[in-house]
Amino acid sequence: MKRFSTATRVMSVAALTIMGVGLAGCGGGAGGSTAASATTAKGPIKIWYSNNEFEVKWGKDMVAAWNAAHPDQQVDAQEIPAGKSSEEVIGAAITAGNAPCLVFNTAPVAVPQFQKQGGLVALDSFPDGAQYIKDRTGDLADQYKSADGKMYQLPWKSNPVVLFYNKDLFKKAGLDAGHPKLGTQAEFLDTARTLVKSGAAANAVWPSPSSDFFQPWFDFYPFYAASSGGTTLLKDGKATFDSDQGKQVATMFQTLYKENLASKEVYKGDSFAEGKAAMSLAGPWAVAAYKGKVNWGAVPVPGVQAQASGSTFSDAKNVAMYSACKNQGTAWEVMKFATSKEQDGKLLSATGQMPMRKDLPATYADYFAKNPAYKQFAEQAAHTVEVPNVSNSVQIWQTFRDAWGKSVIFGNQSIDDAFKGASDKINQLAAQK
Repeated sequence: MKRFSTATRVMSVAALTIMGVGLAGCGGGAGGSTAASATTAKGPIKIWYSNNEFEVKWGKDMVAAWNAAHPDQQVDAQEIPAGKSSEEVIGAAITAGNAPCLVFNTAPVAVPQFQKQGGLVALDSFPDGAQYIKDRTGDLADQYKSADGKMYQLPWKSNPVVLFYNKDLFKKAGLDAGHPKLGTQAEFLDTARTLVKSGAAANAVWPSPSSDFFQPWFDFYPFYAASSGGTTLLKDGKATFDSDQGKQVATMFQTLYKENLASKEVYKGDSFAEGKAAMSLAGPWAVAAYKGKVNWGAVPVPGVQAQASGSTFSDAKNVAMYSACKNQGTAWEVMKFATSKEQDGKLLSATGQMPMRKDLPATYADYFAKNPAYKQFAEQAAHTVEVPNVSNSVQIWQTFRDAWGKSVIFGNQSIDDAFKGASDKINQLAAQK
């Protein structure tokens, strides 16, 4: 299914691995007094933001507001240059030593590699850095700490994944579209069978079966988070998914594929928007994308047991400061300005994406009163899990995806064997520095 995310996710494992070779001294990494003076230096800076049209407008307005008030610290902003992926473009800029000061589209999964390249500035190095992040984001920020205990990314915005469903197709199948039976994974599976057997939909759900490392974020991971009380793929450096909860999710998806309730083919487009699937896992970006196309409803991702507010995947994009930046003092002030209560409110209004703030529903109560379709995402935003911030993150996810494809989608290996093998390999990858 096509994703309207704020960054292209076509990032190859090989490319990210290559970026890390012999680059520890690149990206402007200077030592001692030079680094200390950079954190206080003021002056013009460059920033990049994503090419999402709604974020571009927000970014231009934010920069204009800053520049009007700071004539001696002007911000030069542009969209991330075109390339195979945002991550590869950023990695190449780190290598060349010409990365911008800030990128408002830094993928958490890429942070360990950028850090390994010497390309990132620890935000804790600013006197108020750690406190600012804690005051704004709360305990959720802990998921974004690196292995050395420092923060190399500012948690910015999330797209909590929920289960969208097509009300018209549910009605056609004789299901209650107002109160769908989607509270548990057993109900989800029964509903999927009804949708297909009734002829209302060719596919109950159509997650991409491709081998891309990030695809588990839109099939396995949200359901695993919902089933396990918010357990991440790794905990304390060890894989967690070779467990009853992990294998139960895998078995459910294996059943979807075996019973032809989900397709094993890659769909070129958006299967949900085009009526080829009756359900879809997506975040609040989908509200605008599906407007006028689908009469939709949305519910939290089902857990093993019914729950009022289970966990899900965050699908976050964050802000990072890059070590090639000369005027880091200005960059830090711009970062705080761009993530202030006022600017976060403007981002929410412009994009429908959730600023990573404590008490989000109460902070922007007027917005959610006027835009009730987004309120459930704000409530869900407090219950999200992130990709683990560990070395070899992309390779770890690719290892998991390969095992998922062999066992769950195509049935060429048992789930027990595939998960055990992937878990062992991932533990080895996570132990490498």
